[in-house]
Amino acid sequence: MIGRRKFVAAVLLALFSGLLLAAQNSKHESQLKTVRGVVIDKSDNPVPASVVFLKNVRTNQVRSNIASNDGGYRFSGIDPNAEYELYAEKDGAKSQTHTISSFDSRLDIVLNLKLDKKKS
Repeated sequence: MIGRRKFVAAVLLALFSGLLLAAQNSKHESQLKTVRGVVIDKSDNPVPASVVFLKNVRTNQVRSNIASNDGGYRFSGIDPNAEYELYAEKDGAKSQTHTISSFDSRLDIVLNLKLDKKKS
């Protein structure tokens, strides 16, 4: 009888641990950031097919995205503990580089990028 109780207790402990781990993983995944916005020109018109770059400052890993027909872009799954640089380019024009800080607690960050200067 005692052996059976230990077995049941061990199974219940394993189930509880598994549920706790699953809850922690889903909480971590839900805390990832999204960065989105529109690429615009000097006259505030959308710029389709511009290339938007997102660079992890620590690892130097760069992700890129091509803006949609309405100039929209989106990066999801952004590590909330990392620093990033974000900018857009098209036809020799470049936007200002924006910093996305790990201290920014927003999970949905909206940044519009204005193409206004020639690349140097």
